[in-house]
Amino acid sequence: MSERSLNADPHLIVGLDVSSRQEAEAIVAELGDAVSFYKIGYQLGFAGGLPLVSELARAGKSVFLDLKLHDIANTVEKGVESVLRLGATMTTVHAYPQVMRAAAKAAEGTDLTVLGVTVLTSLDAGDLADAGYATTDVAALVERRALQARECGLRGLVSSAAEAAHLRGLVGPGMAIVTPGIRPQGSAAGDQKRVVTPADALRSGASHLVVARPIIAAPDRLAAARAIVAEMATA
Repeated sequence: MSERSLNADPHLIVGLDVSSRQEAEAIVAELGDAVSFYKIGYQLGFAGGLPLVSELARAGKSVFLDLKLHDIANTVEKGVESVLRLGATMTTVHAYPQVMRAAAKAAEGTDLTVLGVTVLTSLDAGDLADAGYATTDVAALVERRALQARECGLRGLVSSAAEAAHLRGLVGPGMAIVTPGIRPQGSAAGDQKRVVTPADALRSGASHLVVARPIIAAPDRLAAARAIVAEMATA
């Protein structure tokens, strides 16, 4: 694996949403110095990918370990401590106050950025109604959870880029805003219901962009990554 390139854009996080460590390593090798930040979630993590967090960190890469923890406070706290030992740069918890307070406590005094997941980008008003929420106003729920995340001491949020501008105004410049559901110009939305282009996401106040399928499913992954970085540079 390559050492981190000074030319890689640290605001681009490539999602290693694949089902084997071998495939993930091939993607990292193909992208080389063009990418310095990767996301590992359930799909790869539960397929033997968790040790890859430490390997990528030792190779000079940053790693977003996207586990979306949600459990009793003690379990979340111990889980975040384990994430720290792996060497991750970022991790996620669902934005419920008890969960966020426990995660913030575990990460205090470290360089780990714990992100609160406000509302999944695959959800819309109908999905909230199906789940039994009292509100079907996605934006209002995102806002409430963002303010709670700040109060609980988290260092960042995960939200749709469609809400990024409003959230930036609410939480100020100090918190990271990480946006999945990013699709470059002309690409398909897939199963995401709230998607934005890379340049628009950055203009809206996002600090980091998570891009998976538009890069890892591309015939030429390196060219796709470079094109997205170029599009980001126009913001």
